[in-house]
Amino acid sequence: MSGIDYSVWDHIEVSDDEDDTHPNIDTPSLFRWRHQARVERMEDFQKKGEDMNKSLCECRRKLAEAQKKIQDLTITASDDAKAELGKVQAEEKKLKKEEREWEKKVDDHNREEKKMPWNVDTLSKDGFSKSIVNVKPESAEETEEEKEKKHKTFVDKYEKQIKHFGMLRRWDDSQKYLSDNPHLVCEETANYLVIMCIDLEVEEKHALMEQVAHQTIVMQFILELAKSLKVDPRGCFRQFFAKIKTADQQYQEAFNDELESFKERVRGRAKIRIEKAMKEFEEEERQKRLGPGGLDPVDVYESLPVEMQKCFDEKDIQMLQEVISKMDPTEAKAHMKRCIDSGLWVPNSKAEGDEKEEEATYEEVKQEQEETKKE
Repeated sequence: MSGIDYSVWDHIEVSDDEDDTHPNIDTPSLFRWRHQARVERMEDFQKKGEDMNKSLCECRRKLAEAQKKIQDLTITASDDAKAELGKVQAEEKKLKKEEREWEKKVDDHNREEKKMPWNVDTLSKDGFSKSIVNVKPESAEETEEEKEKKHKTFVDKYEKQIKHFGMLRRWDDSQKYLSDNPHLVCEETANYLVIMCIDLEVEEKHALMEQVAHQTIVMQFILELAKSLKVDPRGCFRQFFAKIKTADQQYQEAFNDELESFKERVRGRAKIRIEKAMKEFEEEERQKRLGPGGLDPVDVYESLPVEMQKCFDEKDIQMLQEVISKMDPTEAKAHMKRCIDSGLWVPNSKAEGDEKEEEATYEEVKQEQEETKKE
């Protein structure tokens, strides 16, 4: 286990009241001036970092739009489209260069921030420094029909690309593919991947399900990051990969926990879907078996006395006659009626082939039995 790094404590700005001052100087005023100057420097430094991050996100948003426009123009074969394509490609090249420059500035700023000495304002912070009022913003939410239509249109157009992303394994491959296809960074992709996972689990393709599940959580983490930063997801997915690839243990553990939880949910949904499909299949088979009276021959057979079941098993009319003669007439008649209504017993018919056994109603069976006795 690696030791704790205490080097951050080596360069700490001491509290203002520990400085030595000349007896003729107004010490409290001096402390206030020094503190105010340091706070202003810190605020300026923080604002500079926020401005650089905003500029980087805006650059990435423009780059994503340019890449999307290039993809759309590539499909069009008109001369105007080709001319426009050249301009957009030049703009894309310029934006990529600008993106690299902003990334370098942000990295330099972050390194500079880590080197800054700690002071009384950074060693401790208020736990609750502001009040938050839960006010729901007014926005025109999409209806379920609109969401469904939007999802279907997106999937019809990019289904192949979504599946390709779902099968990627390496962080670098995923990042590059999203850089080439930034339009995939959206809720529709995440929703399709979820459905894809459940389908694979139902088909018992467990290894593939786990792979696609990994990519599903990648997309969901990117979308959550975009929400927290309040930026377009297409402009921040590189930040996710930068963070996950730096082996940030806490972030990696959160990712893995969510992945395992998601896979369990997928297995549960797949199980429910399989059970529902089995019930529907059994009901269809039962409907096919129903006899002329609407009864299921399987249910009727299982409700018969064991002696009558044996008669049907051996297809023995003589045995059935003997069993009926020993039963209460009302009970025997009720059993025979249920056999006819379920199609288990077909009156006034003969079986084809070598087995020419007469199937009859309760009265016909009794009549045959009486004739046999007379003979």
